[in-house]
Amino acid sequence: EGFICSSVFVTMVLKTLKLLDFPPGPKPLPIIGNLHIMDLKRPYWTMLELSKKYGPVFSIQMGCQKMVVLAGYETVKEALVNQADAFAERPKVPVLEEISKGYGVLFSHGNNWKVMRRFTLTTLRDFGMGKRAIEDRIVEEYGFLMKDIESRKGGCVFHSTDTSNFCCMCL
Repeated sequence: EGFICSSVFVTMVLKTLKLLDFPPGPKPLPIIGNLHIMDLKRPYWTMLELSKKYGPVFSIQMGCQKMVVLAGYETVKEALVNQADAFAERPKVPVLEEISKGYGVLFSHGNNWKVMRRFTLTTLRDFGMGKRAIEDRIVEEYGFLMKDIESRKGGCVFHSTDTSNFCCMCL
């Protein structure tokens, strides 16, 4: 019993210390975080009001995910242009990290991600991405797809073969 209480206390203290690294923001509720204060139809309005109260850099919690919000042109420019390297990462998803081991195009990070991204873009450009010919093919296939969907009049639509054919045609 004493061990459980001690564990809970230590966990709460560690979480509190971890939260000290974040900018100020509204106090979150357990599980839902700050969702209770969000205007779900106009979340930008809620963010604007919070920026008036906490400043151009503040934190909120959506569910269990803590995040930092940047409000205003100058703040965003400072972060994304002047300090681009510090903000270049994406969130790490533990399950995907375990599956991909940090490799692959979609889930890698840091220098490995930059190398994979460069390779992928070069390969796609070699196959015609960004060229007029591929755009014409896409528009043509879109026309065929729309005719097929309209001809089924609300019936079941299954286009895996069409998608595969289009992918092969592009290669």
